[in-house]
Amino acid sequence: MFVWNEFLTRGIRNNLNNTLWTVALVYGFFKQVKLSLSGRDFMFTLIARRSRHYAGTRYLKRGVNEKGRVANDVETEQIVFEDVPEGCPTQISSVVQNRGSIPLFWSQETSRLNLRPDIILSKKDPNYDATRLHFENLVRRYGNPIIILNLIKRCEKKPRETILRAEFANSIRFLNKSLTEEDRLRATKSVAVLGRVADYALNLTGIFYCQVTPNCRPEGLLNLSCLV
Repeated sequence: MFVWNEFLTRGIRNNLNNTLWTVALVYGFFKQVKLSLSGRDFMFTLIARRSRHYAGTRYLKRGVNEKGRVANDVETEQIVFEDVPEGCPTQISSVVQNRGSIPLFWSQETSRLNLRPDIILSKKDPNYDATRLHFENLVRRYGNPIIILNLIKRCEKKPRETILRAEFANSIRFLNKSLTEEDRLRATKSVAVLGRVADYALNLTGIFYCQVTPNCRPEGLLNLSCLV
């Protein structure tokens, strides 16, 4: 799902039964930096991979399609390993999280005059079949549990995001770690709050860790639902 030229190379890959003669075109982000902590050097790598399914520009692609694919689905992997001398065993850890549009049928009208266009629930899905397909796909990709971090506003003067929030809350039953009034994300404390959420999620999903052979494999995923 992350190879954007898959349909162009499908024929040659199927005939040759390998991928040695093709180049996978991936749309995403990569950055690597070195960090020093207590006299030890670590390499911190961030890789983001954008799905080719139901991708598009802001405002023009929103929500979910009939197949359960959400708009602008991005898988982000964080890899940390110690930079050790050659010949020494290297320890590697990896954590994956997913970000995508809210898995409902919704849209926004583009306007140069309105920077915050209204949110429209464009189609009723009484059984939330598309939403169900979306989470079934996440389970197949990552396993259980799937932890939802809902980044949608819950109080507005003019209802916009709150319309989505209410519909999203009705669409699925999920493990919901609600934040108290004191923990609302303010600029001065957002990192601390998200740190607690991350700690909670990682205790449930685990992380990938290996030295020579994998010792701990992750099960499940932290999924971010937001206006993307």
